[in-house]
Amino acid sequence: MSLSTNGVNPADRPAVVIRDLWMSFPGKRPGEPVHVLERINVEVRHGEFVCLVGPSGCGKSTLLNIVGGFLTATRGELLVEGEPVRGPDPRRIFVFQENGVFPWLTVQDNIGFGLLRKTRAERQRIVQHYTEMVGLTGFERSYPRELSGGMRQRVEIARALAANPDIIYMDEPFGALDFLTRLKMRADLVRIWQEERKTILFVTHDIEEAVQLADRVMVMSRRPATIQTVVEIDLPRPRDLESSDYLLPRDRIFTAMGMNPHSGGEIIEEVADRTSPPGPRIRHPFTGREASGDLATGRRLGWPGACPPG
Repeated sequence: MSLSTNGVNPADRPAVVIRDLWMSFPGKRPGEPVHVLERINVEVRHGEFVCLVGPSGCGKSTLLNIVGGFLTATRGELLVEGEPVRGPDPRRIFVFQENGVFPWLTVQDNIGFGLLRKTRAERQRIVQHYTEMVGLTGFERSYPRELSGGMRQRVEIARALAANPDIIYMDEPFGALDFLTRLKMRADLVRIWQEERKTILFVTHDIEEAVQLADRVMVMSRRPATIQTVVEIDLPRPRDLESSDYLLPRDRIFTAMGMNPHSGGEIIEEVADRTSPPGPRIRHPFTGREASGDLATGRRLGWPGACPPG
């Protein structure tokens, strides 16, 4: 058993450690910075699938870019595999929302891009393995312009896996895809993760996506954001999206973000007078209109997330 210089077995320490991390950007006026992140404390275990969710603009992608080495935090401690992060590292791969593949390379050349130091035979073996894993057999010589959006994302995921990284960072990789393609990509990613067991830190604005994918979901607050709660998703995969065991953590995340899980409205206060129905008040996420937070009202008003009767 090999030990690090401080006597700790590398397998026993977390893959990612963030302690008291803060991030600010210069504001429009001197001396008035924009505070984005504060008091961020996170640990990600080896082989764990962790999702970050939170309100739009709260700093999810900023945090991921700091962990990936593309940004430097204002203050705080950040360790990846026990080492301070000083910049991007080829042992950790970033998968972006779109336009992450090289348009001038074929599928097989994109997947093999990080394998140029391998022998030709080894490179071909690895490329073939991950081409089959992501379901692109027969498209090896196709160019990205000839593929659908979902297929292009499969290319990027295959390229990330082929490089055999310690950690994969994913920034809303399915955000630009249509609903049915997203569902298929989530199922594919779960299957691939179960085979490879890579450590994944995944940013998404989609709570359903997070509960489908993650071992743990870290819920960020509004800006300046901190980690306001961590929800364990201790469910077998693939997950039954209609089971009460699935809906319980999903609704907990909605509530932590101040959202009514049935109507999609924002919970703004508790009603305590006799002239209004009991229960929370909700605000429509787009129009700001308010109503009592029951499901029937959400359906009547046609609010997002309100299920049809029956």
